[in-house]
Amino acid sequence: MRSKADRIRHALGFEIIGLVLVIGFGDWLFGLEPAHFGPLALLFSVLATVWNYYYNRAFDGWLLKRRGSVVKRQADRVLHAVMFEGGLLLVTLPVIAWWLDMSLWQALVADIAMVVFYLLYAYLYNLAYDWLFPASKAPVPAR
Repeated sequence: MRSKADRIRHALGFEIIGLVLVIGFGDWLFGLEPAHFGPLALLFSVLATVWNYYYNRAFDGWLLKRRGSVVKRQADRVLHAVMFEGGLLLVTLPVIAWWLDMSLWQALVADIAMVVFYLLYAYLYNLAYDWLFPASKAPVPAR
């Protein structure tokens, strides 16, 4: 299991890099003004940071209980990314529609674009993070 400090480093790194990328891509691909889209992206970043911490803790606990190890296989990484983004989708869809003044259908299309981006980003970020900061195979005591 990972320590609390490691989980915080993981979550903050993920969200800071992701926020910079998504605001840049939102402006470049969809013409969303950073001054209008940025606050929404920041709100989602804070929400996702909190979700990231608790979700990863629960996912690692599930892996540890299921297999006795938190080392992720390929299928685990895909499941991890899909479930993470699916949980966020439930919350973000109505907020996107309201903030950007669009229909739920348009918000779904916009959210799917963000989900696709974050699915790829989450997979690559977690792969790189696990390579840079390998998980211990021994459980870390709760503090």
